[in-house]
Amino acid sequence: MELKQWHGFCLCPLGGAYPPDAVPADAPFSPLVFLVRRDPLRSRGLFAVTVLDEVFEAETAGVLLPPAQGTTPAEPLREFVAANGACVLNTAFSAAFSVLERWHRKRTQPLRVTLVGLGDVGGTLLLALKLLGRELGELRIYDPNAAQCRRYELELNQVLPLDHPLPPVTVCTEDTLFDCDLLLFTASRGVPPVGSGVADVRLAQYEKNRAMLRSYAAMARKTHFTGLFCQISDPVDPLACAVFRESNRNAAGEFDGCGLLPEQVQGFGLGVMEARARWCAQEDGIDFSNGRVYGPHGGGLVAANDPAAYDKAVSARLTERTVHANLEVRALGFKPYLAPALSSAAVSILSLVRGQPYYAALPLGGVWLGAQRRMTPLGPLQRREPLHPALLARIEAARLELKAFCHDA
Repeated sequence: MELKQWHGFCLCPLGGAYPPDAVPADAPFSPLVFLVRRDPLRSRGLFAVTVLDEVFEAETAGVLLPPAQGTTPAEPLREFVAANGACVLNTAFSAAFSVLERWHRKRTQPLRVTLVGLGDVGGTLLLALKLLGRELGELRIYDPNAAQCRRYELELNQVLPLDHPLPPVTVCTEDTLFDCDLLLFTASRGVPPVGSGVADVRLAQYEKNRAMLRSYAAMARKTHFTGLFCQISDPVDPLACAVFRESNRNAAGEFDGCGLLPEQVQGFGLGVMEARARWCAQEDGIDFSNGRVYGPHGGGLVAANDPAAYDKAVSARLTERTVHANLEVRALGFKPYLAPALSSAAVSILSLVRGQPYYAALPLGGVWLGAQRRMTPLGPLQRREPLHPALLARIEAARLELKAFCHDA
């Protein structure tokens, strides 16, 4: 098997192209990168693997299962991958190697974060990151309301630290939004007011928020952004897909693969669904000690009492309660934004940067499916475990529902 060395990476071709300055390598070494070339509109871009067979599997809900062991075209590297891990890089994206280098580079400086939108969710998220973000070197904020920006800059720079230095809050301009490691997007348009009677508040926001996001996706493309675009405003999962697609459109509106890689766009809405499922299970006397949530933030969610010992009826009731838990707060006359801002955004994003398991929507077969992952220097690593067949079928159905919505929208 031909191997090449490039900027400290060991490259193994499986249909993908080498960079022109790659040179031959005598033996495999870490980090090992399998180069593929797959449909950029419907395939992943950069992800970590621990078993060789993960490189070749279909992009369905089956990636949540322990990988099947079989014969593969790269069989001589099986033991090396099992011992050292590896990643898959889709060279159909023009920025593939730039993102690989950025993500694997050893961090020497604290992270710079840009937060777009200082509404209810954005303001709450900012407070949490100010107090808890010990990894963050700067919290950059942007909102069309200049007074709101100045207010947060003044007040949050007057907060005393507890047990670690607090990141400074600075106001940034629109042309420097992507001068950061993570961009957190919480801005939203057309949130239905409390008492409006809208059945699905999240989907009601889709068209207006998608239109607003187009300019930000175009900016990410123009600035050759190689960090993470964290989509937080609703509906999280379809909008994450929209950001990816819009960033990859040229001036003629054609998809060209010259924008963000799929894994650069992550949707943060599932964390609060896990928290709500735990709360509802506690109220209803359901054992959720080994519970899981999958799928989108809202309709289509899958809450499971246990991944292997799955009780379909119990899980269906729990899912129903979890999906509508936000309506209990709205019925009291309040917008339910505190738990989402803290669980889906602050806690999940800090878990991501700390290399801990976190809930987020990431690409799978061209749609963004929520599940638990862990971020590594070689890309996101999927949590894999045995799943009851009925649960696996339900998750795949949720993925296909998202696919039908996102691809038709």
